[in-house]
Amino acid sequence: MRRRPLLISTALALSAPAWANNPQADSPLTSALQGLRPVGKTRLRVWGFEVYDATLFAAAGFEPERYADHRFALELAYLRAFDGPDIAQRSIDEMREQSPLDDAQAQRWLADMARLFPNVQRGDRITGLHQPGVGARFFLNGQSLGELPDDAFSRRFFGIWLSPKTSQPRMRASLLQSVASAAPRTP
Repeated sequence: MRRRPLLISTALALSAPAWANNPQADSPLTSALQGLRPVGKTRLRVWGFEVYDATLFAAAGFEPERYADHRFALELAYLRAFDGPDIAQRSIDEMREQSPLDDAQAQRWLADMARLFPNVQRGDRITGLHQPGVGARFFLNGQSLGELPDDAFSRRFFGIWLSPKTSQPRMRASLLQSVASAAPRTP
């Protein structure tokens, strides 16, 4: 009987990443998000299935129409399990829907993403950091996954959510709603 409380407390401790319980914890992601704040959040549902919650982190002055010129982060908190190679393939498919993508380039980016993106379970969080002129860095549950030092990749990848050509315009609008409402209006 004494083992049961230990098993329950162990299961609870393992159910959420440590950094999620202590947002002040020093982690690679905490350092990467310096100067950024959450500006938009939304949930992706596809055919009635909840896929993930997306949160956009940006600094003051973020301009949605020039998103690729700004440093920002996008966090996806998964609501179901997915295989890393499937995430990579879906990302390439979404990039291709926005504008043509050379097959050789698509294969290189697909291989890079398949190498970086792990299989995810419900509750896992992948955060991508866009660094203009540099590329993208990725984190899983606050810990570094690696980076893709390719600015063209980073612009196209984050365009999946932030480009006006996104396949999910409602999601884009929700992520950018507070940014757009805070922007000064020009006559």
